[in-house]
Amino acid sequence: MRNLVPSWIRVPVVFFIIFGAVEFFIDSGEKPAFIEYPAVMLFLLLVLLILIAIEAIVSALENVMLHKLDEEAKARFLAEKEKTFKFTWLEETYNKLLGSKPIEEEGEIILDHNYDGIKELDNNLPPWWVYSFYISIIFAAVYLLRFHVFDGYSQIDELETELADARIALEEYKKTAKDLVDINTVTVLTDAADIKAGQSVFETNCVACHMADGGGGIGPNLTDDHWILGGGIKNVFKTVSEGGRSGKGMIAWKAQLKPAQMAQVSSYVLTLQGTTPANPKAPEGDIWVDDSAPAEDIPTEAL
Repeated sequence: MRNLVPSWIRVPVVFFIIFGAVEFFIDSGEKPAFIEYPAVMLFLLLVLLILIAIEAIVSALENVMLHKLDEEAKARFLAEKEKTFKFTWLEETYNKLLGSKPIEEEGEIILDHNYDGIKELDNNLPPWWVYSFYISIIFAAVYLLRFHVFDGYSQIDELETELADARIALEEYKKTAKDLVDINTVTVLTDAADIKAGQSVFETNCVACHMADGGGGIGPNLTDDHWILGGGIKNVFKTVSEGGRSGKGMIAWKAQLKPAQMAQVSSYVLTLQGTTPANPKAPEGDIWVDDSAPAEDIPTEAL
């Protein structure tokens, strides 16, 4: 059996069987085990070296044994060794695909042309080439009918379909990629986790000017309906991101906070409206009216 399968096939086959077993039994998550665990790579390299060493040792032992045999035994040994597996099917398949005559039969296809003793053979085109040519003709006919006779979709149609799919995928991605939010896409966050995160940002960065309850100190009162730079999520987000009026102390937080954090703290600020702080500061600015809000939600002072 060993003589039937050459070593250049035996070694890779055995190695990949061991490699597959290692990958099957070792849980390495999404990465291959030999990448996730360097020790596994060292083990596989050691296995490969051992397999090559075994082949070399066996070959050396055979050579030593061969020199100790008599002539008749040597002949039998060499005859057995010559019985290796040969890929005759590959050669036969190649000859069929080539479609040429064997050298012994070339006399049947010699033409009368003779150039300084060089004769010309009338070989047929290789079957693979002929069949490929026929297939290309059939494909061209089907393509012509499908896209030019029966008005199949064009490349422009395909592009528009892919663009539509890309827009849908982008919108789905934006739903989970909160840090892509900006002044144009920000919306009021109502999830308890977002409000809690916004409160944490507010208590860390904003209480020095607006007090913990939003009643105002250095900064304006955030609990009434009056706004200096406009209310609503978009205006509040812009104020947090770009800063307040020049020289009034409100810095632009876009360098310190991520877009998702600014959306969270802006949403939290809006929850302070209508609450009763301990020492509310006098209203500043104008009453802001949301044009998109129903009439019953508009403060009476603004009417």
